[in-house]
Amino acid sequence: MSEGTTGFQLGVIGSLALSVASSVSIVICNKALISSLGFPFASTLTSWHLMMTFCTLHVAQRFHFFDPKSIDARTVVLFGLLNGTSIGFLNLSLGFNSIGFYQMTKLAIIPFTVLLETVFLKKNFSKGIKLSLLVLLIGVGIASVTDLKLNLLGSILSGLAIATTCVGQIMTNTIQRRLKVSSTQLLYQSSPYQAAILFVAGPFVDQLLTKRSVFAYSYSLLVLGFIILSCLIAVSVNFSTFLVIGTTSPVTYQVLGHLKTCLVLSFGYIILHDPFTSRNIMGILVAMFGMGLYSYFSVKESKKKSANDVLPISQMTHKETTPLLTTRTNDKDGNESKKVNGVPTAAKDSE
Repeated sequence: MSEGTTGFQLGVIGSLALSVASSVSIVICNKALISSLGFPFASTLTSWHLMMTFCTLHVAQRFHFFDPKSIDARTVVLFGLLNGTSIGFLNLSLGFNSIGFYQMTKLAIIPFTVLLETVFLKKNFSKGIKLSLLVLLIGVGIASVTDLKLNLLGSILSGLAIATTCVGQIMTNTIQRRLKVSSTQLLYQSSPYQAAILFVAGPFVDQLLTKRSVFAYSYSLLVLGFIILSCLIAVSVNFSTFLVIGTTSPVTYQVLGHLKTCLVLSFGYIILHDPFTSRNIMGILVAMFGMGLYSYFSVKESKKKSANDVLPISQMTHKETTPLLTTRTNDKDGNESKKVNGVPTAAKDSE
């Protein structure tokens, strides 16, 4: 095995570990902030998370920890607004649905992501991968879904949450691969737009869900301390999210998300003494088995692809550099020119 392949695999393992550790940490922190300290303004808190992420990355860029890369403005603005909107819809789905139906909404993201990638990106998922995902979803459903109370508004919000989340995560992967940008560069470019839409909509969403205003809340030093801690952990969460999706796939990120769910349930029982039943235990075990199957088939297919991939370099270069956004314009003399990802390219002379 080459040093480059080994380094890449270590990078993937590191990004997965960082994602799990930071996500579980922020869930525990936010649970204390929301449940114990009575700060229920989740959407507004998320906007602060994203702004802290942008400020941290801006400082890192100023100290040359990474080099910023220009991305077509239309692509990055639409991408940022889409991701911010998906967060808002997920929060609204949680507010207008039962906990059980909200968990079903999160479970539905995986099959819809598979469907979208199969239909629009022509990606093939083997029977082994599909079977492992089915086992995983059944296990998480057993462990976390308790009731399924339905209502029209909640169902519409859940559908919008699923659609925007799936498309946003697929775009996260596609933009990084096609435009050759790192997770840090993409997050740095898009986080201001994600934060902006939640800055504007967050307080209204929170007031709609909680009947309380974030501006009228009485902030104690303890609450401010937990808010700052939550924002600092969120920098790691947001960074690792883009890193995992960029180095693996949106489906793998969702599988990792369900691992976090199982870990949070376990930690809740061990640390916070939350109620835990035999059904929870059985569901977690089934879900862990499904994750094991997914890992096995993913590694197996990755090795098979590496062995059989003999795509010529010229074709690979063309495949990886296909622009996301291409526009055609005419100059004042009537000659046609193209812009690829916002950058003008020379047009062929017409005969």
